[in-house]
Amino acid sequence: MALTVKQQFFLAILVIAFPFSAISGDPDILTDFVVPLGANISQLDGNFFTYTGMRSVINSNPPTNFTVTKATMAEFPALNGQSVSFAVLEYPAGSVNPPHTHPRATELLFLTYGILEVGFVDTTNKLFTQRLQAGDMFAFPKGLVHYQFNCAENDFAIAISAFGSAAAGTVSVPSTVFGTNIDDDILAKSFKTDVPTIQKIKAGFPPKA
Repeated sequence: MALTVKQQFFLAILVIAFPFSAISGDPDILTDFVVPLGANISQLDGNFFTYTGMRSVINSNPPTNFTVTKATMAEFPALNGQSVSFAVLEYPAGSVNPPHTHPRATELLFLTYGILEVGFVDTTNKLFTQRLQAGDMFAFPKGLVHYQFNCAENDFAIAISAFGSAAAGTVSVPSTVFGTNIDDDILAKSFKTDVPTIQKIKAGFPPKA
């Protein structure tokens, strides 16, 4: 079912509030904002500072696949130099956002609907986990491997994440390890398994260009 009016309200409030609480991860700029190459600053208006790409999320049907809708510098050029970006994450029942990292920013996740099991691993290999319910926030420290799992069997979940960088970057651990050209023997030794097992895992990941 679609988001309720109250959930939409929280969504709007977060879009307004998160930029003021985000942790900077980008270099400071010497101007109020960065004008795109080739653009005439005198011709810029409110449209430049408006991003409409999230409209599809509001009143949308429950997700059938794990989906991330981003508002980063790539999608929203006005964020260049502003040290903030957003993402709306939609999780069908039982879906997972696989282990990954954001090398340039902390992620602050706000769960607006459903439940999630989340976790991250620090540099001492300690795992920090938590089960979140709607209204909870969770911080994933910059650069650390983390994940989210919708543990509900019959309901979806929706979360909003803010990042302290206009280009936080995402490195997926599974696809980076198994979807690249790392030698099978090296992976087999690293994961203490055999080459055929590694090859079966690799078969599920398209090669990266």
